[in-house]
Amino acid sequence: MDYIHPYLPSSSTLTSLLVPIAYLTILTGSLATFSHIYRQRKLRSKLNLSPYFPPHTARNIYLTLLHQSDTQADLKQVPNSILMAALQERAIEDILRIREIQTRKNPLNTLLQRGVVGDEIWQRLLRAEQELEAELKDVVAEANALAAGWGNHIFQSANEIVVNRLTKTKIEEKRAGLEGEKMAWEAVREASRRELEGESEPVVTGTAQKKGSVSSASVAGTSTNESTPEKVRPKAAAVAEGSDEDAVMVETPGVDGATVVTTPDTGAGGGGGKKKKKGKK
Repeated sequence: MDYIHPYLPSSSTLTSLLVPIAYLTILTGSLATFSHIYRQRKLRSKLNLSPYFPPHTARNIYLTLLHQSDTQADLKQVPNSILMAALQERAIEDILRIREIQTRKNPLNTLLQRGVVGDEIWQRLLRAEQELEAELKDVVAEANALAAGWGNHIFQSANEIVVNRLTKTKIEEKRAGLEGEKMAWEAVREASRRELEGESEPVVTGTAQKKGSVSSASVAGTSTNESTPEKVRPKAAAVAEGSDEDAVMVETPGVDGATVVTTPDTGAGGGGGKKKKKGKK
């Protein structure tokens, strides 16, 4: 055994080897513990998230009707037609939730990238989407159990029902507001009629007052211009009378060869000149 002793590692060598091994063991154990704690905490945080959608009432009703005969033996089994109607309402609710997720997912992702919203609401949306996928599979299975092949087109009929209901809702909203719009239009038409007939003076505000002042000024100017000739006419008449008094006798040949003589009238009448005709030369 003496020849083996030189090849055995010394205590210092063993100590130098044990230190890194212990370090690696502690590091690996601490990382594994941290990873486990982190995953458990993340899972608990997801479980503690509030649901994105309210409780699924249609699903609860369907499950209640489905298991009603199992819980209470004195009750008869629910008819298949009622179960199918309840399952159809459940599919309709699922379609509404699918449409809402499709509408909100892209804008919410944009807001999350910009930092406007937190990560919690995004996690709630993703969780609701996963739950909805499982819900769709469950509805298809239940539909095939109630009627063979119904699971292939149950969501197609549910989508048509949803579109029909939304269209009816929009039509009812339009009809509800139609009466108010009609009354407002009648009031405007009545006010316009009274304004045209002169029964009541229209209320002039803002720009209308400026236009009214401009139009009144133009009307005043027009009336002034129209009254001006009446004032000028006497002066023109006086000038004409003065010119008749100073007129000179002028002989002009007439149409038929007669001579027309114009003489001034000095009488009190102050009228125009008199014309006399002479015979042919």
